[in-house]
Amino acid sequence: FKMQTPVLVVRAAGMVSRSGGLKQVDHVGSHGQLIIDYSIYDAHRAGFDTVVFVIKRELEETFRSSIGDRLSRVMEVRYAYQELADLPEGYAVPGGRVKPWGTCHAVLAARHVVDGPFAVINSDDYYGPEAFRAIYDYLLSHPDGDRYEYAMVGYLLGNTVTEHGHVARGVCAEDENHYLRQVTEHTHIEKDGDHARFTEDGGATWSVLPGDAIVSMNLWGFTPSFLREAQSRFPAFLDRALAEQPEKGEYFLPSVVSQLIDEGKARVRVLRSHDRWYGVTYKEDKPTVVQAIAAMTQRGLYPEQLWN
Repeated sequence: FKMQTPVLVVRAAGMVSRSGGLKQVDHVGSHGQLIIDYSIYDAHRAGFDTVVFVIKRELEETFRSSIGDRLSRVMEVRYAYQELADLPEGYAVPGGRVKPWGTCHAVLAARHVVDGPFAVINSDDYYGPEAFRAIYDYLLSHPDGDRYEYAMVGYLLGNTVTEHGHVARGVCAEDENHYLRQVTEHTHIEKDGDHARFTEDGGATWSVLPGDAIVSMNLWGFTPSFLREAQSRFPAFLDRALAEQPEKGEYFLPSVVSQLIDEGKARVRVLRSHDRWYGVTYKEDKPTVVQAIAAMTQRGLYPEQLWN
């Protein structure tokens, strides 16, 4: 039995600003590279040779000219389209709805172009080389058995916080064999020395989180079974959302994963990366990212020109 080689799915529907151009804050390399260039470069080095961009169809041209075309010289590039009207038979977009249907719906958009194991990343996060090696190797060697075999790369919380405000992170609880038990979302986490703290009540009270707590940065690894499950669970989500929050309800990827874990249908191995995560949560974060990329380039981790 030969496993198919894993492909990389990039959720990039939000990468283009309202003005129609790419978000200009994204240039972090000395030759105009975006954060996504570094992530895909690391993924390619780890073994991924196909990347699927989930985008809005009307932005395809912008996307191809600013990202896709240069990558297609070294990898196979496929596109999938996240569309509001991509709903199961018998469902319609509620009047007034403009918001996309959430992270799990974005991944479902790739179902027509993904037929093997795949990893999922955000387009605006820098994950580092270790994460892609870990998830690629895991996907290559763990087909589904009596349960679905999924994975997630966990980061040390202290490596993912910003100096410039608060972040939202999913804090992971795992069992003694490093399988995921649950992810608890904290929407307001701040750096606190080497550690961090969070508040649930607007800052009236704070709880400490250790700097080495494991958090999810939305780097997941799945077998094709996930697409089937996400598809078959979508109507139940829609029934609830259309009744309760027709304009806002979102089909979140972690909640589908949680259902599958709770039902005993899937297990999710929590892999580890000790790399530092970078992203531009606040515009003040950008110089930090630019500096970090420059330093890594100087150390030889990246070439000056990534795709030549």
